[in-house]
Amino acid sequence: MSALEKLYRRRVPPGEVVTRELAARMGQLSQEIGRQVGVLINRIGLVEYVLVGDEKGLYIPELSDYPLGRKRLRGLRLCHTHLKGEPLTEDDLTDLALLRLDLMAALLLSPGKQSFSIQVAFLETSSHGSVPYRADPPVPFDRFRMDAAQFISSLETSLEKSVPESREVRGAEERAILVSVSRRPRPEAEDSLDELRELARTAGIQVLDSFIQIRRDISPRFLMGEGKMRDVIIRALQLGATMLLFDQELSPAQVRSISEMTELKVIDRSQLILDIFARRAVSLDGKVQVELAQLKYILPRLTGRGVQMSRLMGGIGGRGPGETKLEMDRRRIRDRISRLERELEELSRGRYQRRRKRVKAGIPIVSIVGYTNAGKSTLLNTLTKSSVFTEDLLFATLDTATRRLRFPREREVIVTDTVGFIRSLPASLMGAFKATLEELQDADLLIHLVDWSSPRFEEQIRQVEEILEELGLSEKPRLLVFNKKDLLPEMKKKNPVGFLKARQAVRSYGAITISAHDAASLDVLLEEMEGRFWPDETV
Repeated sequence: MSALEKLYRRRVPPGEVVTRELAARMGQLSQEIGRQVGVLINRIGLVEYVLVGDEKGLYIPELSDYPLGRKRLRGLRLCHTHLKGEPLTEDDLTDLALLRLDLMAALLLSPGKQSFSIQVAFLETSSHGSVPYRADPPVPFDRFRMDAAQFISSLETSLEKSVPESREVRGAEERAILVSVSRRPRPEAEDSLDELRELARTAGIQVLDSFIQIRRDISPRFLMGEGKMRDVIIRALQLGATMLLFDQELSPAQVRSISEMTELKVIDRSQLILDIFARRAVSLDGKVQVELAQLKYILPRLTGRGVQMSRLMGGIGGRGPGETKLEMDRRRIRDRISRLERELEELSRGRYQRRRKRVKAGIPIVSIVGYTNAGKSTLLNTLTKSSVFTEDLLFATLDTATRRLRFPREREVIVTDTVGFIRSLPASLMGAFKATLEELQDADLLIHLVDWSSPRFEEQIRQVEEILEELGLSEKPRLLVFNKKDLLPEMKKKNPVGFLKARQAVRSYGAITISAHDAASLDVLLEEMEGRFWPDETV
């Protein structure tokens, strides 16, 4: 043991991968104990870690003193022995790629001989699907020449230049690899992943690449197989990603298993939606509901490597303060949930009283519902000449907006705009937002607004209908309205088949077509609404 500890005293000139004296001593110790011996050397030549494995491999500990962060290389190179002169193994090269080591060097020993060879491998830029490293052929140690400091500096510069610039999101702080592991047919999985890409854009995340795997059996540990998971992580590190973003909701155990394999952030679709809601909630109701949903999502995940609470304070899926405060955090979160639920009840009573006043006034209530980014707020603005916030992003509106719409003959209705629906809405969020969606209970008419230009509009219609049924609103009178007809000419040029499908859908669904930006196109909608509420008086 003392002989191994003395390896820490060795110094390696920055220009050398490893000195002959250190290499020879490692080889001697390795042959004496019949195990691989390795050292991790930093860039100023200090031995930071001494590793002892078995005959076939080494276990590399968590390199907490050398976090990778946003750097392209870790700042450590590994030199270790191979007892039978075997070349670098697949495990060695995988460790090189997963840990982003500066270099990987193997001292190839020959039983009974003092001479040995060295083989070096390093990362390199490569296209998707090819190995992200290169292993040079072994050479006798005495003939080996490499200026380690200059080589590593040039390598790091080359890797930095290979990272793609942010195109989808300017100034994006987060770079993500999207991952979907599904039992559904590939076209459905691709549709869902496209939506995840839009959610990422809304959150200001640049998407670098995506992976879809269709599996009959979902792995309870990694969703996908462990080997494929390693490939995804290596690709993410190769591209300079900062997070893995999963389209499926991850269990706490899955988050732990994947996080143990990488230092990248690991978040799922539910957590991303919660982050978006946290950014966009403006009213007191919205803020309380979002915080409540976040805490209910976090509570069962308070285990393992720490409390992942940073998303409450900024940052997407950031890691929190640590597991030494685990029980304290659990208690605080439960207490906070209880307080928020009481506060939500009080807010709900206030909303109920306001709704009762509207009902007593005998003014018809129209609620606009639909998939997120269907144009609900734009329609409200055009109908009522108001200025509710709108943007071409998912969940641009989180807070219910209410406006009056006047018809001729001093008749008016109240129009409310609600939060958009989306597939796989987190259960915790759905429960919290039932309070906001209480507004729909008093509606006399639901305008179901559909983004007619979306290739997935039929699936979106089904998703909205399912959520309305879950909310107990399936019996409410509804008016189906196809929005964004101004985009149909462009669709006709780019996707004639999709255009014909969209045209046929109008007849099959019996829908009204509008462009929410164009007030003139709303005449048919206004006539239909007036006819619904005052059928005997409409001319």
